[in-house]
Amino acid sequence: MAEGRPHHKAKVRAIDMLTLHFGSTGRVIYLAEELAVLYPGEEVFVPDILAVLDVPQPEDDPRMAWVVADEGRGLSMVLEVLHQGNRNKDLVANVERYARLGIPEYFVYDRLRQQVHGYRLPEPDAARYQRIVPQMGRHASSVLGLDLAVVGDRLQFFHGMAELFGSADLIGRLKGMMESLEARAEQAQAQAEQAQAQAEQAQAQAEQAQAQAEQAQAQAEQAMAGLREAILAALSMRQIPCLDEARARLLACQEPATLQRWLLRAMSAGSLDEIFAE
Repeated sequence: MAEGRPHHKAKVRAIDMLTLHFGSTGRVIYLAEELAVLYPGEEVFVPDILAVLDVPQPEDDPRMAWVVADEGRGLSMVLEVLHQGNRNKDLVANVERYARLGIPEYFVYDRLRQQVHGYRLPEPDAARYQRIVPQMGRHASSVLGLDLAVVGDRLQFFHGMAELFGSADLIGRLKGMMESLEARAEQAQAQAEQAQAQAEQAQAQAEQAQAQAEQAQAQAEQAMAGLREAILAALSMRQIPCLDEARARLLACQEPATLQRWLLRAMSAGSLDEIFAE
């Protein structure tokens, strides 16, 4: 019976993480998923994931099977994903068989129970595996140079303290980064628009203040013109001639207080000298 989608997803995610990691580090290691393996004198078996050290990973792999006699070497590591399959096969029979075939490491990800089982040959010519004792929940793989552990409900690989990521994880992270950058760009745009609006408001306020200042200036000039006219009218009423020099001085005066003082004097003074006296 097929293992179903949970088994397939766990297997695909594992091979994806390993392929991305070794592709980025440049380490020479061959990885394959569900590739038939034939050892001399043995029945064919198809592990979920296999690894062979020092064999390049071709972009377009032509292999239909891993034939040990043709390749000149056996497998370096096998990883089986166990979900609803034959537990006795993965946890008992394969442990004996892979050790007898001299496969240095064997791991089982028990997805149903969220456990990792690790086995390693203590010596190259040993006939039986020794269990890999986990350290802080991690099973170390000497072949891969990585640690295996269950994190949440998934099998996770670690390179030192760093988690390995699969394509979906990286795409999710890149999407998150893009969304963050877009949000920051939108925020910057909003701040720029706000600053522009504030600048326009400040400009409008400055123009309004300028208009008010010009209006006040016009009113002040109008008021001074009225004071000058009032002084001339007072002089005319009192029949005091306004000579050209006095008229020029009157028209040149820009101080309202002085004009007011001259107007008060013009109401009672008897001569121009009394009006314009300092």
